[in-house]
Amino acid sequence: MQPIRILPDLQCSLLCEEVRQEITGNFILLGVTGFIRVPQIPVTAHRLCVFNRWTAGVGNFNETVRMIAPDQTTVVRQSQVKFVLQDSSHHATNVTFFTQIEFATAGVFFLEVLVDDVMKLRFPVPVSVVQPPAQPGAQPPPVKPPAPPE
Repeated sequence: MQPIRILPDLQCSLLCEEVRQEITGNFILLGVTGFIRVPQIPVTAHRLCVFNRWTAGVGNFNETVRMIAPDQTTVVRQSQVKFVLQDSSHHATNVTFFTQIEFATAGVFFLEVLVDDVMKLRFPVPVSVVQPPAQPGAQPPPVKPPAPPE
């Protein structure tokens, strides 16, 4: 008896700055990140990518990837894609591109990955305001000499 449908396992889910595919079919992930540092809020991220790989399933599925705001109810961005696994030894790779995401506040955002409305993974993505480091070769601000004693 052949299984008609087996819910797949999420082999990996990675947040990164860019995903490219080689001519061989292999993927190159650039800027894999677990947090986002910005110089100010609000800020708009040009592009964030979510790389998901599914395996050990059989059937037709719907993947949902969503970014949730720190209030844990507001959906900042959501994407859905359909995919098929013909055999449990196969895998499917889905890449979600979120463009022009505005972060209006600092805090811990969450990325959620679901398959057919079943949550497979939820992980934090802290967004924090950090002052940029001083540029190499930049002159430090002048130090005022102490005033002479009176």
